[in-house]
Amino acid sequence: MKLLHRPDLFCWSGFDRARNVDFNGYAWVRPGGNVLVDPMPMDTHDLHHLVGLGGAAWIVLTNSDHVRAAVELAAILGARVAGPAAEADTFPLRCDRWLADGDEVVPGLDVLALDGSKTPGELALLLEGTTLITGDLVRAHRAGGLMALPEGKLSDPAAAARSVARLAALSQVEVVLVGDGWPLLSGGRQALARLALGMGAPPPAAAG
Repeated sequence: MKLLHRPDLFCWSGFDRARNVDFNGYAWVRPGGNVLVDPMPMDTHDLHHLVGLGGAAWIVLTNSDHVRAAVELAAILGARVAGPAAEADTFPLRCDRWLADGDEVVPGLDVLALDGSKTPGELALLLEGTTLITGDLVRAHRAGGLMALPEGKLSDPAAAARSVARLAALSQVEVVLVGDGWPLLSGGRQALARLALGMGAPPPAAAG
């Protein structure tokens, strides 16, 4: 796995030829049990690396299209799985916990449920106030900036724009780790604000 901007965060990826971008999985290594987000399949090297770091206690899935390797890794690691509460009735696998807006996965990892994406209540995760982890709605198909899921795939473009504006109002966000594309390691809040404006929703005043 690749080390990110802080010593307890790692990423591993698989290249999607149809979109010419990486699909990313993330691991937060923490004393109370590690957390994986939208995990991609792991080769032997990365799996050994993860096991050496303590495996995983939780796997968080931001939406039903990001199940990826969750079933296999949960079985190997003995991890519990959490998914978006808005998809509880239709989710493609059993989850041990359903996450809603305002929940805390573990201390320091907060849940934001987004409206208007291609699936109901898609999750974004805020790590200790400064690192945002996104699923499908916010992505980055080129380095150095953010983009949204194409409008034709959004269930409600206006609601999606408001959701991005809400993310842009998180005043301390510096880093945006996307599920699809390039992680943005600086200027996260400013990039989210530009994206919100481009979607037609001026961001509100800064929130905590």
